[in-house]
Amino acid sequence: MPPRSRAAPNKKAPVKRASKLAKENGLSADQEAEIREAFALFAVHHPIHADSKEGVLRKDDVRRCLISLNLAPDKSEIPSILETIDPLNTGIVEFIPFLSYAAIAMHTKEDGSEEADDDEYQVESNAEEVSAAYRLFTHGGAGPITIAHLRRVAKELREDVSDDVLKDMILEANSGVKGKGRDTGGVSLEEFESVMKRAGLSFG
Repeated sequence: MPPRSRAAPNKKAPVKRASKLAKENGLSADQEAEIREAFALFAVHHPIHADSKEGVLRKDDVRRCLISLNLAPDKSEIPSILETIDPLNTGIVEFIPFLSYAAIAMHTKEDGSEEADDDEYQVESNAEEVSAAYRLFTHGGAGPITIAHLRRVAKELREDVSDDVLKDMILEANSGVKGKGRDTGGVSLEEFESVMKRAGLSFG
C-alpha cells in the first residue's frame, strides 16, 4: 500500500502577549510595540543612562515622538507634559514614564467620542499623570518611594546629597511617620500627590 500522505501542520502565528508594563498601563501588546517603535526612532544614548537598552528622549524630541504616534499635542501642552514625565527637569525622558504618558494619551483619544463630565474626567486624568510621575521615582515599581529610590535619582543627576538630607525629604513628605526601628519609611502615592500640590505643581 502506498504510504499515507501527512497533512501539512497548521502553523498558527504566535500570539503577542502584553508585558507586565503594558498591563499596568492598560495597553495591548500591539500598542506597546507601537510605542516602543516610535520611541526607538528618536531615542539617543546618554552617559547617565548607559545601561538603558531603550535609550532616552531629549525633551525637544518628545513632541515629535508623540506626533509619530498620532498623538500630537499642542505646543502649549508641552511644558505640562514635560513636568509630568521629567519632573526633575533633567532635559531627558526615560522610556517608562514616556510609555505611561503615551498610554494616557491613547486612552484619552479612544474615549474622546464618549461624553463625560469635564470635572470628573479632569480628576481622573490628573490622577493618572500623578501616577506616571510617581513611577518615575520608583523606577516603574508600585512604591513606596524609599531612600534607595532617592539615592538612585540623586546619582543619576550627579548630585552629592547626604543620606540625612534624603531622610529629611522622606520624613517631610510622610509627615514624620517612620517605619519599623530606625527606618524612615517611604512615601506613598497619596503623600507624593500632596507634596506635588504643596509645591504648586499641577497635572493637566
